[in-house]
Amino acid sequence: MSASFDFKQYLCMFPATAQKEPYHGSVFCICGRGFLKDIFLTVAYMIATLVILLISAALFVSGKVRSDLVALCALLALLLCQILTPEEALSGFSNSVVIMMVGLFVVGGAIFQTGLAKMISSKIMALAGTSETRLFLLVMLVTGTIGAFVSNTGTVALMLPIVVSMAANAGTSPRRLLMPLAFASSMGGMMTLIGTPPNLIIQDTLTNAGYEPLSFFSFLPVGLVTLTVGILVLMPLTKIFLTPKEKSREDKKSSKSLKELVSEYGISDNLFRVHIKDEKSSAAGKTVVELDIRRKYGINVLELRRSAGHNRFVRTVNQQLVAPDLVLQHGDVLYLSGDPEMISKFAEDYSLALLDNRTDEIVHGNGSGASMDFYDIGVAEILIMPSSSMINRTITDAGFRSKFGVNVLGIRRKQDYLLHDLGEEKIHSSDVLLVQGQWKDIARLRKESSNWVVLGEPLKEAAKVTLDHKAPIAAVIMIAMILLMVVDSIPVAPVTAVLLAAVMMIITGCIRNVEAAYKTINWETIVLFAAMLPMSLALEKTGVSEILANAIVDGLGGSGPRLLLAGVYFATSIMTIFISNTVTAVLMAPIALQCALQVGVNPVPFLFAVTVGASMCFASPFSTPPNALVMPAGQYTFMDFIKVGLPLQIIMGIVMIFVLPMLFPF
Repeated sequence: MSASFDFKQYLCMFPATAQKEPYHGSVFCICGRGFLKDIFLTVAYMIATLVILLISAALFVSGKVRSDLVALCALLALLLCQILTPEEALSGFSNSVVIMMVGLFVVGGAIFQTGLAKMISSKIMALAGTSETRLFLLVMLVTGTIGAFVSNTGTVALMLPIVVSMAANAGTSPRRLLMPLAFASSMGGMMTLIGTPPNLIIQDTLTNAGYEPLSFFSFLPVGLVTLTVGILVLMPLTKIFLTPKEKSREDKKSSKSLKELVSEYGISDNLFRVHIKDEKSSAAGKTVVELDIRRKYGINVLELRRSAGHNRFVRTVNQQLVAPDLVLQHGDVLYLSGDPEMISKFAEDYSLALLDNRTDEIVHGNGSGASMDFYDIGVAEILIMPSSSMINRTITDAGFRSKFGVNVLGIRRKQDYLLHDLGEEKIHSSDVLLVQGQWKDIARLRKESSNWVVLGEPLKEAAKVTLDHKAPIAAVIMIAMILLMVVDSIPVAPVTAVLLAAVMMIITGCIRNVEAAYKTINWETIVLFAAMLPMSLALEKTGVSEILANAIVDGLGGSGPRLLLAGVYFATSIMTIFISNTVTAVLMAPIALQCALQVGVNPVPFLFAVTVGASMCFASPFSTPPNALVMPAGQYTFMDFIKVGLPLQIIMGIVMIFVLPMLFPF
């Protein structure tokens, strides 16, 4: 595209009155008052596009409005301003890249649900033994390899409990490993065409411009370089900056025991027992639902203990959660948490004995008193994922008790612990919930991998892998999909290969049914991507991309293509700190293409600068979902990401400026 504007391109979208003046192919041939009107409309469309883009960017940065809703509103604004036609505005939803992303979510979901990825990763991770250095290297290599074929968010969700368990076995703090885990998942995405959405975006930009498409493994050399740089830089940085926050005798035992979990959340300080002792107690013979304890008193019933008989040698106590239909009996002891005044009122209303900490609940002599024991019932932490369907739902509406048979005892939100009135508390992204239930019910929580990650299971439980009998089938389908995309002699388009693999995963039972397949898809990401693609078209159509490219070329182009490449890379890298890498790649890809064309060099290294710059964002915990996912699990602060991630991000950019022209010459 030349530096002057092609008004014929713009007149086709103007109102009919603007097209009445004759057009002869040159700005200078347009005569009469229509010329000024055309200039005014062109400038107006440019300004409108820039205003829409800036408002959208501000909303993306604020995070107060869902990103997919922001993208849809921007799309509607482009339509209402007549910058795009309806066909152009909706083209993103039929784009082959978007369809391919949908299929990849299903394929990745099947790999997780069959246990294939977890089996492979846990077996490899077991090679680390108790060596901290070997464990660090294996975390980086295994995560990077898995991230090359499935989404980085899914990779982190899969690896997180395994890494926590292996860190405990090695006597290493998980803080040293979870941030590298998140970064490695992004680095692994650079190895293949399907590894991360920005890779698909630059592929689409190249092919639309008439260039040969990139192959499946065109990205592999770049991915290997990013992973190597990541290992060399992170190994010293994590040792310096990610040491445990508190040094104590617990340093060698970095995992949390069940008692430590209870203590951390302050459950023991908020634990009360009432005994249905008096024969006149009106609670006997009723269920908890009939007593309406939660609504009337705001009290959470943690568990019930019932004597199963005793003699002078043996005493047996049954420990159980209180089911809605469980009828209370004389001699039962209820474990409660809530406001002390309301618990006293509840005990008084139903003639219950409020036991003190020195009273043994069964024989009423000196005993262990109130304590959380873990025989039939245990506790675990679950980390809410950014794409979870539970976000903005209350604890009651989420149905933890009715669907999974577990109670929510507390919520860790950043550095705060919420313990009271949890029923009406709305769930936020990256919340950590302390749940209580029977071990088999806690184990069932692991199957909801799209909503949360189970963190606080016992080490042996966390290390177990349940391999579904469909795992070999999932492996064959995955390998076949890759072969179809890699072998050029097979006349199958990449999007066809992905869709075929997704459908085969469903037909063969690697995913239970179509409904389960839909649940594996991150629809927020899909809508965000599909709605933002037309923004790229609008930037090109109105000439904004060309203006921005001209500005970059005028500022840096005279010093050679390498400096221009550096400008594109670091502009992308800075943008992706504030908005998602997918949106950044959509906006920067056409600008990078124009920069390369205006200086007459190969656009491939410039587009690779966009995808690497967009994906290698480590300085912010909110720039990528993996970063946000490990933040609460590793108890990181924003400054932890600045100290470790910012140097890595800068060093990665400097290396790429020299490596990309070597791999893809100008």
